[in-house]
Parts: sequence; C-alpha cells; structure tokens
Amino acid sequence: MIVVAGVGPGNPKLLTVQVKEAIESFDHVIAFGRVSQSLVSIRPDITEVTRVSDLEDKIKGKDQVLVLASGDPLFYGVTKYLMSLGIQVEEVYPGISSLQYFASRLKKPWNDYRLISLHGRDFNFKEFEKNPLAISLLDKDHSPSWLSNELKIHGFSGKLIVGYRLSYDDELIEEIEIGQEASDIDALAVAVIEIEMAK
Repeated sequence: MIVVAGVGPGNPKLLTVQVKEAIESFDHVIAFGRVSQSLVSIRPDITEVTRVSDLEDKIKGKDQVLVLASGDPLFYGVTKYLMSLGIQVEEVYPGISSLQYFASRLKKPWNDYRLISLHGRDFNFKEFEKNPLAISLLDKDHSPSWLSNELKIHGFSGKLIVGYRLSYDDELIEEIEIGQEASDIDALAVAVIEIEMAK
C-alpha cells in the first residue's frame, strides 16, 4: 500500500493528526531531505531521497509505504509523478500548503489570487494581464529576484511579498517593488505578486 501525505510548510506543529499518526505507524516512511530533517524528532528512521526519480527504487518491493511531501501533495506535488509511473497510490493525506500558510501570515484572503508554481516550470507572463494577483512557488532557478526582474522586463509594476523558510524559526518575509532585488536567502520561496499597472 502506497500513501502520499503532505507535511505542510515544514514546522512539525503544522502536521495534521492524520499525517503524524501515519508517520509514527507506517512500516516504511520516505521523504526528501528537508522534510525528513524537520521530522526527525517524530521518526528518526525516515528514508531520505534527494530526487523525485529516486522514489521508484525506494518503493519497489515494499508494503505499507508512506511518501511524505512538503506542503500539500496534490498542489504541484509528487502524487502526479508517482501515478505517471503506474504506481498505485491508495490514499492521499492532505497537508497545509505553503501558499495557505503564507496567506495566513499576511492575513490576506487568497480567493482572488491565481495559484501558480514556477518551481521547475516556465510561465507565460502575459497571463498577468488577465489577473494581476497571484501567489507562486519559486525555486533556485526562478528566485524572487529573477521574478522581480522578469516582471519588470515584461512591463509590469507593483510589488512582491516574499516568504522564505516559512514556518521555521528563521522565517523571513520581505516586501519589494517589482524591479528591485530580493534577499534570495533560500532556494525555495513563496511570492505574493500584486501587479498595479501593465503596459
């Protein structure tokens, strides 16, 4: 049985009861480095992987496997990848996405915001002409500074609110104008994009 579970943005306090109980009870628990390190106090024997492509080998031949994913596993998560390999995912346990967490930290209702991911993906910036509000996952190749610069190049102005290491003790939230450099203190970040004017 393969179950995929979301562990939230990182702080173990944000685990759901369902996911915490699964971590404690499953025979085999697999997670990426950042996730496994944050949960060592709950389960010290989590099998750590560094790449999504490593999951298939780690799952093969095992019964009752729990695959842990950061955030929510159905928002640009690992669930779709496993199913594309023909791996039967019996259940998915939801988690708090970093986007949800960030919106709560900002006390910002997010129902009007487009939810996107630039984490390993490209994006058509013309989409901002239709909807000037978005919350996006970022990565080392698509950093907050890169996003700020790209938005300026495409003729947009407004602001970015960027969250780094969300939910951890060293969490940082900063606000910059589009076109300004960001701190870029962590490879994984979340940005609220608020376009004020376009060409």
